[in-house]
Amino acid sequence: MSADRVVVVTGGNRGIGRAIAERFVAAGYRVAVTARSGEGPEGTLTVRADVTDAAAVDAAFTEVESKLGPVEIVVANAGVTKDMLLLRMNEDDFDSVVATNLGGTFRVVKRASKGMLRARWGRVILISSVVGLYGSAGQINYSASKSALVGFARSLTRELGGRGITANVIAPGFIETDMTAALPEETQAQYKKTIPAGRFATPDEVAGAVVWMASDDAAYISGAVIPVDGGLGMGH
Repeated sequence: MSADRVVVVTGGNRGIGRAIAERFVAAGYRVAVTARSGEGPEGTLTVRADVTDAAAVDAAFTEVESKLGPVEIVVANAGVTKDMLLLRMNEDDFDSVVATNLGGTFRVVKRASKGMLRARWGRVILISSVVGLYGSAGQINYSASKSALVGFARSLTRELGGRGITANVIAPGFIETDMTAALPEETQAQYKKTIPAGRFATPDEVAGAVVWMASDDAAYISGAVIPVDGGLGMGH
């Protein structure tokens, strides 16, 4: 099958999501990105969507379907953080992160799966994090929402695995983004000491794993957690 399949990447206007969208474009896919603001990379269709709003997600997919065709690959990447130690974390700090990172994945994948079932082919790729399995002080909300994606993908595999649809999780470690660049040099050096590879990943290294998971070469992989973390979370 040629690589001109239709892909939706949520949160594709910056960071890892943008790199994923760029890599799909370079590989010849038809790519749409959802964003609350900003634009996706050149060669993509940008549609507005807040993943916490089911109606907005539905409208975004309807627009993609009318302009590009049925969505065959979905990359649930949109995510937020509100870091805080447990005893200081309030209800909204917890609920808003879970609503976006986990609830957003639910809404996006539910909407995307309808077309995949009709086509009897689909790729669901969930962007988690090494902290989802490794843990991180001050990130109970974030790590809980990210570890939940593993159960999500594995349950989806049991539901839809017989219909030509796979569901997998990519778990990035520390990535060179605006967020890590803002950390003090000393902090960055400490983090790098804990990573066997001795460096942060580039967003493109995560994107490479995602595009491969979407390919026909990965057709028999489902319910897997693929770490892209330089060895940081080994075995977690």
